[in-house]
Amino acid sequence: MLSAFARAFQTPDLRKKLLFTLGIMVLFRLGAHIPIPGVNFVAVHECLSGPNKANGLFGLVNLFSGNALLQLTIFALGIMPYITASIILQLLTVVIPRLEALKKEGQAGTAKITQYTRYLTIALAVLQGTGIVATASSGALFSGCSVAGDVVPDTGVFRVATMVITMTAGTTVIMWLGELITDRGIGNGMSILIFTSIAAGFPGSMWAIKQSGKIGGGWVEFFSVIAIGIVVVCLVIFVEQAQRRIPVQYAKRMIGRRAFGGTSTYIPLKVNQAGVIPVIFASSLLYIPALVVQLTNSQAGWAAWVRTNFVRGDHPIYMATYFVLIVFFAFFYVAISFNPEEVADNMKKYGGFIPGIRAGRPTAEYLNYVLTRITWPGSLYLGLIALIPMIALVAFNANQNFPFGGTSVLIVVGVGLETVKQIESQLQQRNYEGFLR
Repeated sequence: MLSAFARAFQTPDLRKKLLFTLGIMVLFRLGAHIPIPGVNFVAVHECLSGPNKANGLFGLVNLFSGNALLQLTIFALGIMPYITASIILQLLTVVIPRLEALKKEGQAGTAKITQYTRYLTIALAVLQGTGIVATASSGALFSGCSVAGDVVPDTGVFRVATMVITMTAGTTVIMWLGELITDRGIGNGMSILIFTSIAAGFPGSMWAIKQSGKIGGGWVEFFSVIAIGIVVVCLVIFVEQAQRRIPVQYAKRMIGRRAFGGTSTYIPLKVNQAGVIPVIFASSLLYIPALVVQLTNSQAGWAAWVRTNFVRGDHPIYMATYFVLIVFFAFFYVAISFNPEEVADNMKKYGGFIPGIRAGRPTAEYLNYVLTRITWPGSLYLGLIALIPMIALVAFNANQNFPFGGTSVLIVVGVGLETVKQIESQLQQRNYEGFLR
């Protein structure tokens, strides 16, 4: 990987792309430290310096925003509205025939869906920004902090509208920066910005573990976490690269005097076909009961049960429910994102078949059988990886943004592998000598 980056910097056009990408990343991190107007930054800093930690959905959004959410900066919402909009459009593509038709139109249809995603991102940014400002005004954003109510001293309509518009504009700028990286830089822009947000929190989280450690001045815990991180990263790379390759043979066709087809290929089915989306869905869904109790301030029996079992991430019921939801959403997302019948029909249309399997319905049943078998280990792997930060709550007294937690490692490793592959492919294109010299 390091050799690929070294050779890329020796190539002039690739060097310009890498420097452009690094410049956008620096600009993105700069915006994550500029507070929005109307926020008492002294009170925010005092609450962040205290023992209170963000958990649940706030912790998840704070992770994707590079710790900008709890600092209430102009990039507080981060890339989360765009991720949510992309997931919603992807799910609606299966349900709404119009979106499904656009998806099949190729590049023009994809551009139209991207435009819908942008509009939905802005709408979600307004909605989420309003919710975060209301939560900060009520003091619930830093529950337990003595000055949490002073974070937003002026709750007038004009001031609140200014804060919401600023956060929405910040999300729009982030979306634009991501598209700039995709067009002029290296890798997928949105993925690079998510990578930047998560990686920016690693040093602070590691140093917090060292300071809270009790053995050898905290260095034992520090190096133990690094060793765990190396093992987790190796496991994630191994599973993320794992795939089941189903062989496909295309029959020969005679058109006039020429023969076409007769090639062999394969269908790659990844073990973790769903990626990190089940973890995001499960985290969001689990936080809903705690959010309802927090907003209603109910003292009923069910509210007390929720406060006992679904507020702390290290509670056994919370961990078990989290694991089951991840497994469920892994199967759910794979079922809506991969259609075995559509793949079987396309293979039959172009004269393709799986050796030993009849074309048509038997092929679809076979693909569904294989996909179900490999989704089980993929979903269990996702559940175990996602439980790592919760185990760290008990073992290292860390917060839920444990540096080598499931969501962060999955995204960082996935983006890193994809970016390195793209750099290597561009290096091969530029270093290919050809037949003439």
